Amino acid sequence: MPTINPERLLGDLHKLRSFGATGPGVVRLSLSPVDVDARRWLAGRMSEAGLDARIDGVGNVVGRSRNAGPALLIGSHTDTQPTGGWLDGALGVIYGLEIARALAEHDDTRHLALDVASWIDEEGTFCGFLGSRSFVGGEHDAAVDDALRCARNRDGQLLHDALQAAGLAGEPRARLERARYVGYLEPHIEQGGRLEAGGHALGVVTTIVGMRELRVRFTGQRNHAGTTPMAIRRDAGAALVAFIARMDDAFRALADADTVWTVGRIDLEPGSLSVVPGQADLYLQFRDSNAARLRAMETALAELVREFDARGPVGVALDTLEEAMEPVTMDAALQEHVARAAQALAPGRWVRMPSGAAHDAQVIAAQLPACMLFVPSIGGVSHDFIEDTAEEHIVLGCQVAADAAASILRHAGGSR
Repeated sequence: MPTINPERLLGDLHKLRSFGATGPGVVRLSLSPVDVDARRWLAGRMSEAGLDARIDGVGNVVGRSRNAGPALLIGSHTDTQPTGGWLDGALGVIYGLEIARALAEHDDTRHLALDVASWIDEEGTFCGFLGSRSFVGGEHDAAVDDALRCARNRDGQLLHDALQAAGLAGEPRARLERARYVGYLEPHIEQGGRLEAGGHALGVVTTIVGMRELRVRFTGQRNHAGTTPMAIRRDAGAALVAFIARMDDAFRALADADTVWTVGRIDLEPGSLSVVPGQADLYLQFRDSNAARLRAMETALAELVREFDARGPVGVALDTLEEAMEPVTMDAALQEHVARAAQALAPGRWVRMPSGAAHDAQVIAAQLPACMLFVPSIGGVSHDFIEDTAEEHIVLGCQVAADAAASILRHAGGSR
């Protein structure tokens, strides 16, 4: 099996961290100048590793093995949240780079074909999963084309203008060659606390959860907070608070240990201490790996909206914010390659688990068999500057991913 170089692995991770370093974290938003610099550095490192590397017309960095295949694709993303951690996405990309080098350095694996990708804009600065959606095409093409025409970041910059500034507008887009690939592997930090709490060093992902994002709007009557008796108020804010309590009860009756829901934002209009709110908006997200449970939660929410609306005195309406994301099951055969590698290197210290976060793997899984490997996040923290993973877990995870990659490729016909 290939042997990774821990110093080289960690050195590249820390070098990538330097692009946009902010305290212990990183600010490297998609297609910002520092992100473009990081992509050019990454393409250079891929070329040094013997891959044919390029940055495509949406910003994907793709390093292609010169070996004929069948090939395994390893990837993730290197863009960050506005207050991002240094390993979210970056870990999987640099794992792929290091595994490509490790395979090339050993006589029994240098003939194997491993391609590496850094997908643009997983984090949604312009359009979530832009790079992986562009790569797989098909049903995603219309949305990607629309983003290339109309998508803007939070500063109002058009995606097209950002690509133009980066010198990428008009470059060809990397597209999936289905016949080349046996599958896709995305190593990633867990971004939660389950592995750490259970004393596990590795997680083999079974499913990427589905997600719903909705808005519940409460419409009452704005009025004076001092002169309007409680009995005749149409208080949208009070209705919202009562609704959340009932919603929690309804969801808890349906949930299992992996079900999560979050009221991430509440808007009150006009938002004054002296005014009874005339309108209140509740922004809700819920996630689960079970499609039937997601549907049951949707039904329970809709029934609760109808009940509150009928009862009054505040009107209640439900709106969908984003297209529903269904759970995506990782390929069983690929999972077994990862599980065997985990058991060989960390016996009894790994676990099968769902991913509570969304990943490019769920987009690619519609076209390629896909799998994921997790390493622990210290304190379960991610999407924050203090996000971190112990070096021993970073190194272990990369070696497990390398062994799994070699096993997958040999099983696919890459042995000599």
